[in-house]
Amino acid sequence: MLQSLKNKLSLGILTSAILFAGCEGNLLQEDPLIPLAELEQGNPDKFELMEIKEMTDFSHMRVGDLSGRFLILANNANLPKNLASSIHNAGGEIVKAYPEIGVAVAVAHSPNFLANSRKISGLASVTPDIILQYTKTPEMRGGGVDLNENTDMNTLGAPFDYQSAFFDGYQWAPASIDAPQAWEAGFTGEGVRVAVIDGGFHSTHIDLQPNLDIASSISTVPGFNFNEDVGTFWHGTHVAGIVAASGIGAVGIAPKASIIGIKALHDGSGAFEWILEGLYYAATPQSKGGAGAQVINMSLGATIDYRSEWKDKEFRDAFRELQKIYDRVTRYAYQNGVTVIASSGNGETNFDSSKELYKIPAENQHVIAISATGPTGWLLGNTNFTQPAYYTDHGKSLVDFAAPGGTLGLWIVDGYDGLCTLTGTNASSTNYCEVFDMVFSTVRGNSNGSYNWAQGTSMASPAAAGVVALMMEANGGALSPAQVRSKLAQTATDLGKPGKDEFYGHGFVNAAKAVGLN
Repeated sequence: MLQSLKNKLSLGILTSAILFAGCEGNLLQEDPLIPLAELEQGNPDKFELMEIKEMTDFSHMRVGDLSGRFLILANNANLPKNLASSIHNAGGEIVKAYPEIGVAVAVAHSPNFLANSRKISGLASVTPDIILQYTKTPEMRGGGVDLNENTDMNTLGAPFDYQSAFFDGYQWAPASIDAPQAWEAGFTGEGVRVAVIDGGFHSTHIDLQPNLDIASSISTVPGFNFNEDVGTFWHGTHVAGIVAASGIGAVGIAPKASIIGIKALHDGSGAFEWILEGLYYAATPQSKGGAGAQVINMSLGATIDYRSEWKDKEFRDAFRELQKIYDRVTRYAYQNGVTVIASSGNGETNFDSSKELYKIPAENQHVIAISATGPTGWLLGNTNFTQPAYYTDHGKSLVDFAAPGGTLGLWIVDGYDGLCTLTGTNASSTNYCEVFDMVFSTVRGNSNGSYNWAQGTSMASPAAAGVVALMMEANGGALSPAQVRSKLAQTATDLGKPGKDEFYGHGFVNAAKAVGLN
């Protein structure tokens, strides 16, 4: 029964066209669509959600697997009294509760648990949790670079002296949003807490370690620490460096901000519960046991085609309920004064015309969604840093602001594939010209000083989060999410069509103006 259900859900996901936001590498990888007729064999209008065994090994999880846990959504922000006993009588057990948002997590001990639990008074829904892919490790183009493990650190820039960073000259993105002007005026994000909800964080990386709040960093993925993942890229590590690399090798947009690493994905995939818990923890004040973040970055997402004519109401409704659960926790963050920023996605899709699509979490309540820009041929003399990246999802209904995310458009779109040499202050690198049009940041690599280039709205979102951290510092850390949104809109560069448009939203973020300069 369980395997049959997993197969149905896996096929259903392909049919419902769940696309992945985050950090695709070159060309987007699309799963083949399965003809709907294959889903209609047997009983086409009913997923038989009977007893679902809880997963214990997530090292080989697959998209479409059920986690074996159920997300419970109350009718309002308060859980019903005696919920634990009601769930017990229904054949289940509460394993986590988030009473401030009216959400709980349960496991089943009876094959009739789902049907029984849905009869409990005061509950809006009980939904099986599911594993989705939220980010992808990019297909690397060329190679990365490393600081030699034997390098005398005394010869490098001490955090923070961006002009002494070893790879000074490798990063076009900070200058494109006037970040150096903010740094030179003394704004570095110091004292601001930024939670990065992502995959694993290379905690001993020389550019992350100075700013990483290890005591507050956690993993919500069972069986893994926050500083574990697979491969040598580590999406969360690259994203964290864009926010707050300390300036030894590379420079983050807010190079003295505190990073709180929250691992909610493993190898780019995860359950709704893990991201929910990460958001809840990040947005909860330290006085109540949370991370006490002022800014949350989520370079992750899934596009759900839930408005199409799905033949199975159970499957269709499940994602609607999970969407509502995310709304509860993003609203909780908003009420706690925490600004949530997310990547808009890399599907090249206009969400104004593709109204059947919904982006989680970029379209959830109180989330600021970021699109990506990047140059085509920086080392060939082009400085078109603000042009929309070929892959970025867009639409006035989706995008709030744009930020530098990098692009391989020189190769993918224009077909140019020559070699270029980048000559920085302290080092030079020869690579494909298009590589240098991507965003340079920290990676896991093979040392504590590895760096590489990547493209994606996953890279744009943390750049915007870094700008917000600078803005927070400039305003004493007391900006509400509404004030952040308003100030970003006032200070962003209005590009594209006048006013809000489909690629830039309210504009291209500007760090110097955001902190009150110019």
